[in-house]
Amino acid sequence: MKLLCNKQSVYEAVINVSKAVSERCAMPSLEGIKLKLENSMLELTGYDLEIGIRTSISVNSDDRGEFILNARLFSEMIKKMPDENIYMEVNENLQVTLSSGATTYNITALAADEYPELPGKDMSEEISVPQTTLKSMINQTIFAVSQSDIKPILKGELFELENGTFNLAAIDGYRLAVRSESIKYGGEKKFVVPSKTLSEVSKLLSDNDEDVCRIFVSAKHIIFEINGYLVYSRLLEGEFHPYKSAIPQSCTTEVIADRKELISTLERAVLLINERAPSPVRCYFENGLLKIKCSTAVGRISDEIKVDMAGPVIEIGFKCKYLLDPLKAVSDERVKLQMSGSLLPMKIVPVKGEEYTFLVLPVRLSKD
Repeated sequence: MKLLCNKQSVYEAVINVSKAVSERCAMPSLEGIKLKLENSMLELTGYDLEIGIRTSISVNSDDRGEFILNARLFSEMIKKMPDENIYMEVNENLQVTLSSGATTYNITALAADEYPELPGKDMSEEISVPQTTLKSMINQTIFAVSQSDIKPILKGELFELENGTFNLAAIDGYRLAVRSESIKYGGEKKFVVPSKTLSEVSKLLSDNDEDVCRIFVSAKHIIFEINGYLVYSRLLEGEFHPYKSAIPQSCTTEVIADRKELISTLERAVLLINERAPSPVRCYFENGLLKIKCSTAVGRISDEIKVDMAGPVIEIGFKCKYLLDPLKAVSDERVKLQMSGSLLPMKIVPVKGEEYTFLVLPVRLSKD
């Protein structure tokens, strides 16, 4: 089996596909990329039994065949080849020759029959979402996915489609992030996708408003089709937290703040906070001012910014990172903060519209 390929195109494919390859595994085949040649198309697949990524590139060849190469070694070899074109030859004993210019590597491949099959694409129905929309929704919610193994279902994000509305929700017990968009889909579906999968999907999504991501869902698996790549993933099983019931429908104090100004103030406070000094930030809302204080073993800070405020004075404390994450996830100039007491969650929403909703749980403050 012989083929000639472009270095840049094969390297880009190998790097992206490798994101689904196991670094250490009892099955050596899962540490590799499966290459399948059919005439002028070379298909590359990475799969760690949880997430799979597949793509095809055009090559010069009239042959057919398939084999497995160690992903890390293969990518490094391709990267260091001196010329634009790479020649590859595989003999009957799975001995592989890689040549480019004066450089030649000889390595051993594994048989392709040792590679597990990916889920089939014969899915029940298709969901189409603009790539820019899906990318924005993932990037603005993934920070709230749980990192704990206590509730595995919360290590993913809930995809909720109903009546032409697409909600994407993440919750970790301390904060909630929800993004909503209108899409052309008349059915109703709910499923939970692992955050690891969504992180890789986000990297493949483009910033072109005209590009579309096609999503195929079955009972246990999902496939994202993105710009020539197929990303396969298992779905998480179980009941996702009923997040809508946790979102307050009213508030007593409402504040509109400059988002960047608020971030800057909180980032100044973060300088004094670390694992050994995990004190909360105190937020005191009064007379059009947000006064922020923080006292740790490292030192103290007091700061303030002007805000538009309606409702009674309120003092509330937060873990600084939990307040910063949602503020950094959006790009609005101003955000609306809604509160109903020092022990109830703060709701962060747009000044206009309902594109996103964030909830952040406060911490109980000691007497200052």
